Amino acid sequence: MLNSLVTEFPKNGKTDAGEFMMIRKYLEQNVYEALQERLHFLFQEFENIYVSFSGGKDSGLLLNMVLDFQKKYYPQRKIGVFHQDFEAQYTVTTEYVERTFERIKAEVEPYWVCLPMATRTALSSYEMYWYPWDDTKKELWVRKMPDKEYVINMENNPITTYRYRMHQEDLARQFGRWYRKSHENKKTVCLLGMRADESLQRYYGFLHKKYGYEGECWITKQFKDVWCASPLYDWSSKDVWHANYLFQYDYNELYDLYHMAGLKISQMRVASPFNDYSKDALNLYRIIDPEIWVKLVGRVQGANFTNIYGRTKAMGYRSITLPEGHTWKSYTLFLLDTLPARLRNNYVKKFKTSIEFWHTTGGGLDEETIHELENHGYQIRRNGVSNYTLSKKTRVVFLGRIPDDTDDIKTTRDIPSWKRMCFCILKNDHLCKFMGFGMSRQQQKKVDLIRLKYKSLEEVEYGV
Repeated sequence: MLNSLVTEFPKNGKTDAGEFMMIRKYLEQNVYEALQERLHFLFQEFENIYVSFSGGKDSGLLLNMVLDFQKKYYPQRKIGVFHQDFEAQYTVTTEYVERTFERIKAEVEPYWVCLPMATRTALSSYEMYWYPWDDTKKELWVRKMPDKEYVINMENNPITTYRYRMHQEDLARQFGRWYRKSHENKKTVCLLGMRADESLQRYYGFLHKKYGYEGECWITKQFKDVWCASPLYDWSSKDVWHANYLFQYDYNELYDLYHMAGLKISQMRVASPFNDYSKDALNLYRIIDPEIWVKLVGRVQGANFTNIYGRTKAMGYRSITLPEGHTWKSYTLFLLDTLPARLRNNYVKKFKTSIEFWHTTGGGLDEETIHELENHGYQIRRNGVSNYTLSKKTRVVFLGRIPDDTDDIKTTRDIPSWKRMCFCILKNDHLCKFMGFGMSRQQQKKVDLIRLKYKSLEEVEYGV
């Protein structure tokens, strides 16, 4: 078996995430050995290395293991540590981050970033973003600004690529560009604690990586000479906790509190409490950290409402029943009328795009679903093969009106309906991910224009 696997390796020695996991399983190489190989590769390929440290278990482990590796094999090298502070977090998380920075500050380049940034919120029907460290609302801050010499804020900001209230994702990426510029414009890599088994989306992200480095699926290009790498990508949660125990690393004690509260490992997240992944656990703030909870309620609209009703029909959790006298279409239109114009227009534009798409181009469905639709009398026609699906499913166009609901169809995930539109509003799903949307063309165009602007500035200022 071993010889056959080796001979079936691609001649360039590269493979995708799924193949690599399978092959390594048979070769019996453990995750620690694989990580050591990857770190050697990174230190040989990149002149500048920094770790993105969130305060969570994965990035915390990665930081500790990278520092151990660097001291052992590359003692002359110095790495950076980037922490993006979202203001609203548990006290024990802040204590862990501060404890870590104080312990390593003499041996690394520490960057604790507390700058105003746009962060998406899933709590309110009236706000799409809230702004951590908003300098116009200091009186509402959940906690005081950290008072350390390595803290970056509006009074102490060397990051020339920062733009006021820029999106959190852009801030993280632009820090990488600035880090490269401030380190002789040499090839730079940011190390992330992302793992494939955290979600199916992340798994496919590694599996189908488009812009890898030297064929490696766990390294992605960001900008010219700026890359992101996830050397823990094939580790499991069990591996992470085993390594923390084995090497006796310090970790965020929030996980102990989560465990005592009865959470599953998959539910234990260290992230902004207002995003899609964390809103269901808002109630834990009230129990674990009551002082922070009181401030959260006044910081972002909808925090207390989501705490009370987040796991009920009021916010689209589990089954939702129609109000008497309404269809899903009429209920959707009613909800749209209650929204501010900006958010209403955002939903209307996406709903119109979806309806037009299903009337003209059509979405890819499997044969079982198509037969089921036909047997239930839905007016549809086949429209070639879909380019949006890996398995090249058949495109289906709806000839009649978009269904009010598709409860009579077993496979309703990919079928359009007014019920799905309604769910987006009730869930405060501003991007309409529930309907399969990403960023709109206009939103993507804005992002592209900003990137082009930054690239032009870079060429003028640095001649690169």
